[in-house]
Parts: sequence; C-alpha cells; structure tokens
Amino acid sequence: MTEDGRRMEEEERGPGAVFHVFVLMEDLLEKLKLLDYEEDLLRKQNMRPISRLYFALPTNPGEQFYMFSSLAAWLINKAGRYFEQPQEYDDPNAVISKILSELRSFGGTADFPPSKLKAGYGEQVCYVLDFLAEKALKHIDFTWNRPTYPSEELEEEVVGEDDAELTLNKIEDEIVEEDSDNDEEQFIDLNVLKAQTSKLSAESSKPAEILESNTDAAEWYLEVERVLPQLKVTVRTDNKDWRAHVDQMHQHRDGMETSLGETKGYLDKLHSEVSKTLEKVTSREKYINSQLDPLIQEYRAAQAQLSELKEQHQQVTEKVTEKTRILSELNEDLEKVKQEIEEKGSSITDGAPLVKMKQALTKLKQENIQMDIRIGVVEHALLQSKLKEKSNMTRDMHAAVIPESSIDY
Repeated sequence: MTEDGRRMEEEERGPGAVFHVFVLMEDLLEKLKLLDYEEDLLRKQNMRPISRLYFALPTNPGEQFYMFSSLAAWLINKAGRYFEQPQEYDDPNAVISKILSELRSFGGTADFPPSKLKAGYGEQVCYVLDFLAEKALKHIDFTWNRPTYPSEELEEEVVGEDDAELTLNKIEDEIVEEDSDNDEEQFIDLNVLKAQTSKLSAESSKPAEILESNTDAAEWYLEVERVLPQLKVTVRTDNKDWRAHVDQMHQHRDGMETSLGETKGYLDKLHSEVSKTLEKVTSREKYINSQLDPLIQEYRAAQAQLSELKEQHQQVTEKVTEKTRILSELNEDLEKVKQEIEEKGSSITDGAPLVKMKQALTKLKQENIQMDIRIGVVEHALLQSKLKEKSNMTRDMHAAVIPESSIDY
C-alpha cells in the first residue's frame, strides 16, 4: 500500500486510527502479564521483556518477527492447541501461514495480506497477538476478583498529657455534654436560674486585687513558649464525612463558575469570529457562483455533447468490431483457398507422379516378362505331357496289334 493509500485509509477510519495501535499494544501487554508470560516464556527462551511500544513501532524487524512468532506459538499452546515453537531460521512465510490457520480455527478474521505480519510490527501484529491472548485467557477461565481497597491510616500526632491540650475526642465529648446540658436546661426551674445569676454577679463583684497576677512576665513567656507546641487542636479529617464532601462540592462549583465565566467570554468571541467568517464564506460563495454560472452552463452543455459523442463512439466501435470479425473470417477463408491452390499447383508442376508412373511401368514390364517365362514353362511342361501321353498311346496300340497278328498266323 502506498503512502497516499495508507493516509486515505486512516482518514476514513478517523483521526484516532493512528494511535489505535498503541492502545492495542498496551492491552496486549496487560493480558500477557495476566498470563505470566515472563515466567513461562521469557525465562525459558532466555528473552528480554517487551515494552508497551514494542510491536507498535519498528525497531528491529528480524528480532520483532521472531518475538511475534514465539509469542503467537506460546499463546496458541495456552489456548489449548498444540503448536510447535518456531526457530529463528524457519521460513517466515510458512510460520505466518500456520499462525493464520490457527487464528481462523479460533474464529478470528484475517482480512489483511500476510506480508503485514512479516515486518514484525504494526496494528495487524498487535491484533493477532491480542486475539490469541484473549482466547488463552478464556481457555484458562480467568476471572477478575473483586477490588481490594487499601485501608487509609491517618497520621496520628503525638499528644502530650497536658490539661491545656484539646483533642477532637474531647471536643466531641464537650459538644455531646453541651447538647445534653441544653436538653436538661429546658427543664430547670426559674429559681435555679436566679440563683446562678446572683452567684455570677457576686463572683464578678470581688476585689480587683485578686485578679492581679504575681507571676514574672519573663517566666510566663518562657512557659508559654514551652507549652505552645502542645496548645493546639488536632482535627482529623474524615473522608466519609458529608461536610467535607459538601465543602468540596462548593469549591468545585466556585471553580467551575469562575472557569465558565472566563471560558464563556472566549467562546462568545470565537462564536462571533466564526459567524463572521461563515458569512464571508457564504457571500464569497454566492459571488463565485454568480460569476461561474455561464461557465457552468457551458460545462453542462459540453458534458451533454460529450455523452452523445461517447454513445456514437460506442456504436461505431461495435460496428468496427463486427466488421473486423467478418474480415477475419474472410481472411481465414482466403488463406484456405490459397493453401489449396498452392497444393494443386505444386502437384501439377511436380515430376514425382511421372517418376512413379515410370517406375510402375517398369515394374509391370518385369512382371510381364516373368509371366511370359512362366507361361513358356507351363506350355513346355504341357507339351511334354502331351507328347508323353501320345507315345504311351502309340505303344499301347502297337502292343494290342502284335498279339492279334500272331493269333492269325
């Protein structure tokens, strides 16, 4: 695939298609860790652990392809099928063919050329390994356990045993006591209230010298500095307290309102600029359309004329094709006639038949001579037989005549 074709494919899939391989690689690495690939594969094969971008970027194609084939074979074995562990010098095409065959047997789809896997990196490599890892996890019945949240232990500050220090527990106890006192005070008699009021007024009317302190100021400051670190209130924040959540909600709401106020101004300004730009583009488009309207009409007329010419050209082309077919048939017939004429002409001008005729006549003459000889021999034999028969008849006649003459005498 060329660079332009790859760019067009990425634009069709969306702007995030370029980064999909990195997400797929991170998911694959997490699944491999769940399958404990470091103990079962890397240590046995003496390999280095892979990073979260190992198959996403090209680094060393030979090493990456060997790691891919080793991981694929290990995952196929983990998924319940036997697959021989590939070696470093095996044929890459054969290894890829076996891996894709196992992938299809698991129900996966491989709608990409096998050469994509030969590089050892890329989205196709991550997809094959991720699919096999998913099948391996299903084969071993892997399930996620419920999450365990760590207990948050709050830091406890050392509290000295000083009566002047207040802790959160003491404050809560005091609040509870005050609430109970308030509940009880609702039932106190008015006489009791008058007695308490008179007692407080009597205490406030004591002489002023009793309120004067005889302590040295320097010693008092030293004592204050000594106990100052312990004179503090330790308030422990509780994450489950609804008051803390309400405060956070108020803080977030204030922050959102502040950010919204600032962002709204920018957005309004951007909206006005975009609106003005759209209006300019619309007006410019209308102007261009008005200027190009005659040219568009001419273009449409030329387009219609072009379609007519194309149709005529198609018809003429069909006629030319038919005529060409007829011409080829006539040429074939002409070639056959020429071949027949050449054969007849060669047979007329050729002396071979005459030679054959002469040879046949010579042979006939020889056969006639032989037949004459045979006829002569037969005639001679017939003549000899006739003469022999005639001599025998004469001898028989003489033999018959001689006895008769002897009898007469």
